[in-house]
Amino acid sequence: PLARQGEPMTEPRILFIVGPTASGKTEAVIALSQLTPIEVISADSRQVYRGMSIGTAKPNAHDQALVHHHIVDIVDPDESFNLAEFLRIARATIESITARGQTPVVVGGTGQYVWGLWEGWRVPPVPPDHRLRSELENLAITNGSGALVEKLRSVDAEALDGIDPRNIRRIIRAIEVSVLSGLPFSARRSKVTPAFRPVALGILPGRDSLYRSIDNRIDTMIKAGWIQEVRLLLKNGYGPELPSFAASGYREIAAYTEGQLSLEEAVARTKSSTHRLARSQGTWFKPSDPRIGWHDSVESLVPAALATLRS
Repeated sequence: PLARQGEPMTEPRILFIVGPTASGKTEAVIALSQLTPIEVISADSRQVYRGMSIGTAKPNAHDQALVHHHIVDIVDPDESFNLAEFLRIARATIESITARGQTPVVVGGTGQYVWGLWEGWRVPPVPPDHRLRSELENLAITNGSGALVEKLRSVDAEALDGIDPRNIRRIIRAIEVSVLSGLPFSARRSKVTPAFRPVALGILPGRDSLYRSIDNRIDTMIKAGWIQEVRLLLKNGYGPELPSFAASGYREIAAYTEGQLSLEEAVARTKSSTHRLARSQGTWFKPSDPRIGWHDSVESLVPAALATLRS
């Protein structure tokens, strides 16, 4: 990009590494950190929760010792965390990292977080209303997700243009903001030019390869103690009704620990739901998106990322 006429180009370049779950983003950023000093800003809506590490594929202690990860382990599983909070923390963290002369790299697969930061979204800090959310969830259970879509259409039809109709949580949040604030969700979101120049690289393996990676990772998570992790969460009073348990697999594993599913059923459902998550992430990170330089492997992406940071 060109500087404004008569002005130097002073905005820092921020690298985003994106892609579906299990595509190798963490592996890539760890490899990159061994070649150039960076700090990671996690754009993952599940890795914010303390005590939910194995099932969210959170970077382990060794990886976090190699490179500093921000916006990880910052709220308890029964606390709310939303896009507005992420944007506030991420922007402040970018300022802090660059002020220290370090290089921030945004890494994650939560599309809202990535593009909200990239495009400079300003999101209303409307706190959650759990009673309203419960009513809307019951509406979806009773009448299907289409009833939620029609509810949002009645309060803010314009908001539907930017929301996947299958994303029930997003639809509920849009209704919640519109109802509680008295203003349409779409009208309350505005954009400002970010104080950095973003560039994105993505990892996108073939679908069969990605699904194998997902399935292998879930098998590894089970062996690594995911069941024990869920049992500890339940013992500490964190239940499947919490939004944090919407992370793929947690409700399925909880159902197994409570005798409602066999382990084979829980694992099979977890793999299936994670495949769906990967497909839904494709609506945020499209192969045709000209903003993203796509690679099919970690080995291909890392040298491209290094060249981008050094250019």
